[in-house]
Amino acid sequence: MAVSSSRAARRVTELRRLIRHHDHRYYVLAAPEISDFEYDRLFAELVELEQTHPELASPGSPTQRVGGEPLAGLAQVEHALPMLSLDNSYSRDELRAWHERVSRELERPPSALAAELKIDGVSISLVYLGGRLERAVTRGDGLVGDDVTANVRTIRGLPLELAGLPELLEVRGEVYLRRSTFADLNRSRRAAGEREFANPRNAAAGSIRLLDPREASRRRLALWCYQVARVEGRDEPSHVASLQWLGGLGFPVSPGLELCRDLAAVEAFIERWQEGRAGLDFETDGIVVKLDRADERARLGSTARSLRWAVAFKFPPAGTTTRLLDIVVQVGRTGVLTPVAVLEPVPIAGTTVARATLHNFDEVARLDVRIGDMVWVTKGGEVIPKITGVVSSRRPPGAAPVAAPSACPACATPVVRAVEEVALRCPNPACPAVLAARLRHFCSRDAMDIEGLGERSLAQLAEAGLVTDEASLWDLDAAAVAALDGWGEASAAKLVRALDEARTRPLHRLLFALGIPLVGERAARELAASFASLGELMAAEEEALTAVAGVGPAMAASLRRWFGDPGNRELVGRLAARGVDPRAEPAPRAAAAPLAGRTVVLTGTLSRPRSEVRERLAALGATVAGSVSRRTDFVIAGADAGSKLAKARELGVEILDEDGLERLLAAMGA
Repeated sequence: MAVSSSRAARRVTELRRLIRHHDHRYYVLAAPEISDFEYDRLFAELVELEQTHPELASPGSPTQRVGGEPLAGLAQVEHALPMLSLDNSYSRDELRAWHERVSRELERPPSALAAELKIDGVSISLVYLGGRLERAVTRGDGLVGDDVTANVRTIRGLPLELAGLPELLEVRGEVYLRRSTFADLNRSRRAAGEREFANPRNAAAGSIRLLDPREASRRRLALWCYQVARVEGRDEPSHVASLQWLGGLGFPVSPGLELCRDLAAVEAFIERWQEGRAGLDFETDGIVVKLDRADERARLGSTARSLRWAVAFKFPPAGTTTRLLDIVVQVGRTGVLTPVAVLEPVPIAGTTVARATLHNFDEVARLDVRIGDMVWVTKGGEVIPKITGVVSSRRPPGAAPVAAPSACPACATPVVRAVEEVALRCPNPACPAVLAARLRHFCSRDAMDIEGLGERSLAQLAEAGLVTDEASLWDLDAAAVAALDGWGEASAAKLVRALDEARTRPLHRLLFALGIPLVGERAARELAASFASLGELMAAEEEALTAVAGVGPAMAASLRRWFGDPGNRELVGRLAARGVDPRAEPAPRAAAAPLAGRTVVLTGTLSRPRSEVRERLAALGATVAGSVSRRTDFVIAGADAGSKLAKARELGVEILDEDGLERLLAAMGA
């Protein structure tokens, strides 16, 4: 029976109130009151009513958090009030020096101080007009930022529309990724063979600038609000009171917010959270200390760059300190420029570290790391060395900020930065550094597995003009190779045989070897199981691509862009002309595959190359994951297995050695 318009309007109002309430309970307070099933029923009812009664639709409805087509670009917006930076303090002495300076300028100690956790995310300005979110803008350079309203609307904990708000309200906050969300995203990307995010902050920075709000929604961004920047018709003398007012309205406000009577209370707050932060579901690298009273903040003002009335106290990073000798720029196979720190060698966790990743130049600027600095170095995930902080008090005189390069260091082509990325990129496909990285990947064990073509030999062949791209590998003449220094007839003949054997590699290996952005090993397998050749894949429309398991809109668009490039199409044609044009074998029927539906994890040193074991398991229907979870069916452990084996034991996951795997497969008739 049709619901009357008046009854529908009342129910829509009630459903929106309920859904906002439960969003706040779940995403802000982490204290849900109903099950996911009950929530989904409420949401589905609201969707149905809005579709049946389109006159009731509203941009502020919870159903409108994700909608519309991808954006053509991000507009630039000038901030009404500049978004200034904070000065950092790295010790209690530096914090006390800031407090003494503030007290001198006020001619007395501050009346009260506000302390809150410093979230490691991306600063954002939120402007509400008439109670409705009108615009969300990134900090940018402090004066002008990117309009990311469509993406911010996807943040479930943020109100889109509120009754009773002043006509104008500007709130500032920090967009971030929860640790649990970050782990889930990287787990999914590993399973899809995609490049993992470096850290939660970089993932949040890239996500907030995506052109497709639907993809931003899948990233499950979160937000904390830390300041009321402008408000019409309300005069609030206290910073803490203004945030408490926001919290009462339903905004997610800075966690751990506390009004401190004096600096001793702030130091106690720091002591408490320095230990307690380990249990939080978000990254925090310090405490922000602010003057609480508005009149005292106004009296101190700001410099051109930073606020005088606030300071960030940074927690001492884990790891050890060493000297930063240089920052070199590496150019990857997709043209991404990565700054790498060259360090005075220092022992960390059993190895000597001489280089550490800096991820991208946004990270260089955020850390304000300079050549000659003493830096904190640790191992991310106990594996990859990274710089986590700078000992600014030991900075040498004259150390200058590190500028991001405007041109590629290998070919001098002006670099570009896509709006959805934090990385700088060389757009020149003929760049020698890009070509070298592409060739290394193409010939690597997990790709075309061409024996005898390592980094040095590829560089030698390229320098001699014998290799210009992937297809040119099959033009190599044994006599020309044999004439090169360090080769000879036997090794040259062996290389030519290896190249000949590589012509028969399966389609998924060639597809992965081509280095198409976002297409990892697992995605290459799924695509090869759905398309019989590169030619078929090249002709596929986006709808056919997204029908493949694990292929979303972003990957489909990447495939279409790559195959739409004339140079790439020519490369595929030249490979085919040289006999490198494999046809996919029919995928085993899911029901017939003995390991269909099983999730397997490999760890430790195996008797055969891991890629070979992975291929065999995938051919038998298994999903080979990169990490152990409760969904893992069994772990195959080789020699010197480490944390994955320990995790499997902790979760009670079945553990097999290689002999045990063979017995299991034999019992299954495989």
